[in-house]
Amino acid sequence: MKLSLAILLFTGVLLGIVSCSEQITDTPHENKSPETFLFLYPDNPDSLSQQKSRLKVHWWGDDPDGLIIGYYFKWEGLEDSWTFTTKNDSTFSLPIGTADTTFRFLVAAVDSRGNGKYDHSVSNGVDDFGTEPFIDDNGDNVYNTGEFFYDIGRIDPTPAAQKFPIKNSSPNILWSKTTILPLESFPVITLNWEADDLDGDESIVAINLALNDTTEFVKLDGYTRLVTLRIDDASASEPEMQILINGSENNIFKENLKNLKLDANNRLFIQAEDISGAKSKFIPLPDTTRDWYVLKPKGKVLIIDDLPAGSTATTFYNNAFNTINGGALAGKFNVFDLEKTVLPFPNITFFETLKLFDYVYWYSDQSPNLDFLTLVTQKYISGGGKIAFSLTFQDSSDSFILDLATLQNFLPIDGLGQSKPLNFLFPGARLLKSDQNSTYPALKTALTISFVRTFVPSTLSVTPVYDLSSAQLNGNIAFIDNSKSLFFIGMPLHQCDGDAGTINQLLRKIFFEEFGLSL
Repeated sequence: MKLSLAILLFTGVLLGIVSCSEQITDTPHENKSPETFLFLYPDNPDSLSQQKSRLKVHWWGDDPDGLIIGYYFKWEGLEDSWTFTTKNDSTFSLPIGTADTTFRFLVAAVDSRGNGKYDHSVSNGVDDFGTEPFIDDNGDNVYNTGEFFYDIGRIDPTPAAQKFPIKNSSPNILWSKTTILPLESFPVITLNWEADDLDGDESIVAINLALNDTTEFVKLDGYTRLVTLRIDDASASEPEMQILINGSENNIFKENLKNLKLDANNRLFIQAEDISGAKSKFIPLPDTTRDWYVLKPKGKVLIIDDLPAGSTATTFYNNAFNTINGGALAGKFNVFDLEKTVLPFPNITFFETLKLFDYVYWYSDQSPNLDFLTLVTQKYISGGGKIAFSLTFQDSSDSFILDLATLQNFLPIDGLGQSKPLNFLFPGARLLKSDQNSTYPALKTALTISFVRTFVPSTLSVTPVYDLSSAQLNGNIAFIDNSKSLFFIGMPLHQCDGDAGTINQLLRKIFFEEFGLSL
């Protein structure tokens, strides 16, 4: 046993001596260069099919005597310098010219056996890759001692290369779901569309917009997605439409849209065009199954019908405006039916529609469109328009809750006459002139009226016109602002003609005397 143990120990010592002798006397192996491969590299580089201009490229490297720490890559002809990365893939958006083209991609693997110090120039013996990449902690774009750097070892002297034939893809465009034209409207409309390109949305350089004739279009900037069109001059023999980018009054396009047909059907067309000249098809709005009839403004007055369909008030007001002041307005006003005419992007389109007219008469029942009233009233008046309201307000319902702040958004009032409105007002109630010396006609209700309330007008900015005097309810019911731009009566005038002809007298007083309507 002792003899065997001694032999084993001697043998171990001898092997150790031999091993040490080999480490000392052997010549160290020279660091070998890594090799680089492209994941999609085909047997025949020229056989790669045409790609889209936005593509993902994969690569990998192999080092026979070490580790790969990263890669240098560049697109030949597009970049002068190489880019370092530790990733094995990247997505690139290649620029598209006016025709299909071919790009050559180069990538070289880097091994980890650097020299332990920061180098201001590294090379593979053929190409200069610049300074070693580092993390610029202090942001001075210069390497400072202590900052982390990638210690570049051997770089593949024969970078992997691949040609990528790039085929341009045509852009796509479609109208947004919110852009649905009404069957008829005035020559104001807001349009929105969606456009994209597989080569990158930034490659879309133009949006071509046409009206009725696709051979005559306006070329908008490629990033445009929403415009408001409004008539430039309704009296012109060949009227054109201004183009408000994003619906903004401060961003009117330099060219007008031609070929508008008034009192006739019209159709819009849109097309996307990319940097190469590739275009989508022109797509119509509305499609060929529908029509869009564009009304010509007949004059300076617009009547807004804010009542449910089938109301007899429509006939009443048409007759009234056709006969007031000796028929001076006959055939010279338009009616806008809020329920019937649903506009795309109404917050823009509705206000621009009102601006086509100098005078507005707005009537409703107990549930007027408060959103529109709030949206347009003050802006319309500030722009020089004059507006008269005949409205009642239900205190609460499933659709909205009335409060003073809501009304003050468009009416110059300090308060409500009662905490709750009366549910109804009997026929024969009197609307007496607040100033007995005024030339406003006294009025009398002809029918039972629901949801009547009185108001406290702003003492600083308005003049009371009518006070309601009845056994059921008393207080101010109508007023006109001191600038003679807004008239309000909290009653449906079509139900206040108990003394025949007085509503015609009132409308004449409001529009021709107070508002100064001239034809």
